[in-house]
Amino acid sequence: MDTKLTLKLDNKVISKAKKYARSKNMSLSKMIEKYLEQLLSTEDKEDEDGITPLVRSIGSIGGKVKLPKNFNFRKEYTAYLEKKYK
Repeated sequence: MDTKLTLKLDNKVISKAKKYARSKNMSLSKMIEKYLEQLLSTEDKEDEDGITPLVRSIGSIGGKVKLPKNFNFRKEYTAYLEKKYK
């Protein structure tokens, strides 16, 4: 069952959103509905740590890097930038 919803948004945002929806051959209402469905379905799939499956999958793509306990990220990054911009 569809229900009418009134939103108060900036005119520029509405105009751009309407153009975008039109370019995708859908109404602005349908576009917002699809967005909210996607947002809510992703939120439902978060695990107990609050990590979504997408973010979890990104972490498993390339494996993990093991660094020494005394690794100084700032020092290494500074050295990298100095070498890059010399």
